[in-house]
Amino acid sequence: MKRRPAWWAWDLELSPHVLKRMADRDFTELDLRTMLQSVTRVRRGLEPGRWIASTRLRRHRWDVILEPDPDLQRLVVITAYPLTP
Repeated sequence: MKRRPAWWAWDLELSPHVLKRMADRDFTELDLRTMLQSVTRVRRGLEPGRWIASTRLRRHRWDVILEPDPDLQRLVVITAYPLTP
C-alpha cells in the first residue's frame, strides 16, 4: 500500500471481540501486527467510521476491521477473519 491514512501510526487497541476471535481463528497478536504491516489495501467499511484492511497470513487472504478513535488517537482492531478456508 503506497499511502496509509494518518491514523495508521496510532497505538493499537484490541477489542474484546478480536481477542475472542484470535482463539477461534488461530492467530495471535503478533500475527495481527504482522498482518497490519503487510496490508495491500484499505477501504471504507459498511459501518460508518470503520475501515477494512486487506492482508495475508500463512498464504491466505484476510480482512481486518479497524475503527480509528480520534479522541484517544488509537486504532481499534474490531475483528479479523480469513477470506479463504
